[in-house]
Amino acid sequence: MALQRSLVEPAHPAAAGPSLGVRRGVTGSVPTVELTTVGDDTATFHVREGDGPVTVDELTGLLPDTGYDHRGVTFRTLPRPAGRLRTRLGTVNDVHFGETEAGRIDDNPGGPILRVSPDAEPYPETMNRAAVSELAAADLTAVIVKGDLTTSAQPEEFAAFDAAYGASFGDRLHVVRGNHDAVEGRTGRGGDEWIELDGVAVALLDTVIPDAASGTLRPEQLDWLDAHAAASTVPVLVMGHHQQWIGGARDPGYFGLDPDASEALTAVVTRRPAIVAYTAGHTHRHRVRPMSNGVPSIEVGCVKDFPGTWAEYRAYDGGILQIVHRLSAPEALRWSESCRVLYSDFGLDYVSYALGRLEDRCLAIPLR
Repeated sequence: MALQRSLVEPAHPAAAGPSLGVRRGVTGSVPTVELTTVGDDTATFHVREGDGPVTVDELTGLLPDTGYDHRGVTFRTLPRPAGRLRTRLGTVNDVHFGETEAGRIDDNPGGPILRVSPDAEPYPETMNRAAVSELAAADLTAVIVKGDLTTSAQPEEFAAFDAAYGASFGDRLHVVRGNHDAVEGRTGRGGDEWIELDGVAVALLDTVIPDAASGTLRPEQLDWLDAHAAASTVPVLVMGHHQQWIGGARDPGYFGLDPDASEALTAVVTRRPAIVAYTAGHTHRHRVRPMSNGVPSIEVGCVKDFPGTWAEYRAYDGGILQIVHRLSAPEALRWSESCRVLYSDFGLDYVSYALGRLEDRCLAIPLR
């Protein structure tokens, strides 16, 4: 695809001169513009031109903590934390190798339920190939997969995952299971892992209850986290598949981490200021909620359908940035765009639900 240069002016030109961006595949009609990603030096817009293909405006060379205007959309780049950039790591979740129907809820005929044609490449293959390509191009120190590698824990689904991710990232790859990976007595990819990187550590927690959609944390896991966080000399990101319960009706069958486990996790975080965030998958949405101690509890959307994302974490001496990227390969965008209508039979606006707010996707995580 040909590249066309464009100039992007800061909203306050006196503060900084123009920054150079890249515009890919833009046509001439009146577009619908979505600002999907803002970093400390970049911004990405996905542009819908009627019924035509989605195109990408990728703006680079921007200044941190600076206001800009592009295509009538005003935005501000993230502030860059103080000190040196120590580590860049990437995460994906809910990749679902083996899935053939998007939007199906158990045996409910509602949806709409989307499929690709029998002679087409399975959509998890399409989406994960795009994810692996973007992760590889980002030159990350580690790649972490937060569960639901498969759709039904079949050996061929694990093999497809390994072929895509293991072959690409080798010992940089760290994996924990999700609920879809622990059915029919399957036990692979379980267990907790402490990942020590330059300037940051990741506590990767196995939150699965076998053969259940909901999750939990056992007392020994919380003790393990508490001990590691107490000894850590760097900030700690805690990651798992299931999202925390935070407020609302106290339901032991909550779809994410049960209330007791959620409150116990918050107690460890409160006690250990090295922990700066908990981030999960499972819900296929982007959302940030504060724990009672103010520490962010984060959910990151899925790879397999709309909007099709991966999350980057940039660890500086003075803080961490989360920057969510939408997969932008043309074939990935074609599939993810078709998935905007998922669950509309149930009255859900999946676009608003899954994409969330910009500040749910791209944010600064302060140290404590």
